[in-house]
Amino acid sequence: MQRRTRNLSLILVLSLMLVAPVLGNPNGPPWDAGGGNLVIDTGCTCHGGGAPSTEVVVSVSGVPRAYNVSETYTFTISLQHASNNGGGFLFWDEGIGTLAPGEGSQSVDDEPGALSQSEPGNDWVVEWTAPSEDMGPANFKLVGNAVNGDGLPNEDDKWNILTFTISAPGATEIATTEDVSLRTISVGDYDSLFVAEEDPEAIEAERQEGIAHEFFANGNLYYWTTLSLIIVAAVIQGEFYERRFGGGPPHLDKSLAVPQGLRRGVLAAGLAVLFAYLVDDGQPWGYALVAGMLTLWAIYGVYRTIVQARAPKQYLDLV
Repeated sequence: MQRRTRNLSLILVLSLMLVAPVLGNPNGPPWDAGGGNLVIDTGCTCHGGGAPSTEVVVSVSGVPRAYNVSETYTFTISLQHASNNGGGFLFWDEGIGTLAPGEGSQSVDDEPGALSQSEPGNDWVVEWTAPSEDMGPANFKLVGNAVNGDGLPNEDDKWNILTFTISAPGATEIATTEDVSLRTISVGDYDSLFVAEEDPEAIEAERQEGIAHEFFANGNLYYWTTLSLIIVAAVIQGEFYERRFGGGPPHLDKSLAVPQGLRRGVLAAGLAVLFAYLVDDGQPWGYALVAGMLTLWAIYGVYRTIVQARAPKQYLDLV
């Protein structure tokens, strides 16, 4: 019985050890990531597939370009994500100055010089006091984790790491040659923040509108093209029956045929130029179709003038 109890206890302990890494840390992330690694260096590997994501914009505002000894600066730590509005952070200056927590933040137990959130939130205001003497450049590390609020680390949580440096006093000529105003430093892809949610009804309405427009455009094209082919076929059929059963085209005297042929020739040439222009300029197909049909009509008129002028005279009124 005791042995069975010990086995159950061992199983329970092992289960808790397996579950612990997947639980969220709403009151601040751990300092030690295990295996000799620190979370401030490796990031929140239990979240978002274990890799940093540019979908999260981690930023710090109020950062000077170079610090003044013993001066206190107010930083605002912010997280931005397309859908995750809050989360947590871990912030450290590698011990060169003094970080003081503000509302919603706290000192880390394993590293009192570092700060983390005391509860999930965003836009944390903290203070950093520069060292009392010139200690060289101050290097900062910030891990920001934007979570979806379900209390569990999963792929919907996204995190990113920001590192930056504040120059030592007198290390640069910023005070005399550049803007000395405080700056905002960030890492991440701002474009990923503006992800528009697509409305299925709007997408379907747009698709239906496209189908209707295509049907209308193609319907007109098929209709007018078919009508044009029918007209051409009718003219050809008329020519065939005239020659086969009507004795051919009627005779036209050359005194009338020459000026008529010139007029129709000039008209055909002008319409041909118009048709070529419409096609080359990429005008709507309807314009080109009309111009093409008129050109064929004018050419047919020239053809009729020629064949009528060549047709033999027919004397129908005989006594």
